[in-house]
Amino acid sequence: MGLISSYRMRLRRRYWRARAFRRRRQLRVVRDRTRSFGPGAILAASTVRNERARLPYFLDYYRAQGVDHFLFVDNGSDDGTCDYLAAQPDVSVWRTRASYADAAYGVDWLNWLLRQHAHRHWCLTVDVDEFLVYPFCDTRPLRALTDWLDASSVRSFGAMILDMYPKGPIGGRSYHEGQNPFEIASWFDSGNYMFERNPMYGNLWIQGGVRARTFFADRPRKAPALNKVPLVRWHRDFVYVSSTHALLPRGLNLTYDAGGGEKTTGVLLHAKFLSLFVDRAAEEAERSEHYRGAGEYRTYAGGLDGQTDLWCKWSERYINWRQLEILGLISKGNWA
Repeated sequence: MGLISSYRMRLRRRYWRARAFRRRRQLRVVRDRTRSFGPGAILAASTVRNERARLPYFLDYYRAQGVDHFLFVDNGSDDGTCDYLAAQPDVSVWRTRASYADAAYGVDWLNWLLRQHAHRHWCLTVDVDEFLVYPFCDTRPLRALTDWLDASSVRSFGAMILDMYPKGPIGGRSYHEGQNPFEIASWFDSGNYMFERNPMYGNLWIQGGVRARTFFADRPRKAPALNKVPLVRWHRDFVYVSSTHALLPRGLNLTYDAGGGEKTTGVLLHAKFLSLFVDRAAEEAERSEHYRGAGEYRTYAGGLDGQTDLWCKWSERYINWRQLEILGLISKGNWA
């Protein structure tokens, strides 16, 4: 990268830090337990709205993986989400009713909380329907991964979103609170993925899978991005700039081997397509608080109902991380 481009990236990083500083006043503390965790704690951060049914399994899943403390922003929930989170002993929660879209889809709020509380911590930034799977996750906790990344002088860990869905009508089985969502949504597309390097941030842009196949077949370039950098050894000067798809400084986005080799990567099993999502898609399409005026959600709302079946003859049933490695969807790289 040339000197001019490097200078522009520094200016862009300052811009995103300034955005986070301005939006900090939108956050009201509900429960701040950040003094309860020590310097080696692994953190998780998320923005939520009306996710009460999903939260018990989400918290249990990441506690079992080794997350020590959770930072949540509640964006105006009215289903008991905020009260539930405030009652959890390992959760700190802030609340805001400000516009999700105006806060760069929650990025400004999380950038501020990460700057204040995650400095020098490994932090996992995910949505509550995203579940990290990484090599050896069935036998090695998250701290084993972060310790190995530290020993390898690696500051960030990449993961592809893998959309999961049921076989049969999406509304055929109701999801109940605390349930493992992959008891219902246990299928995924093993192919149909496009990879391209983003010239601005250097991240690997990934599209495809069931959403491209079903909802964006006539315009695949408009399909949602599936690349994320969810796990980062955070520094107060870092910023997310596009959900968790890209960060600054740019080097954090190089979670792949540009020379054709393999780096250790994971996937985020994405439990979006449950019975809950039919009504949620219509609601979010009307609220218009998501990316590009919620155009993606309008597409879902227009092509999705309780009878929609996303399964096809090429669908694969999820077994474990080793299956994903065989399919080339994750890599253990040189972590043995």
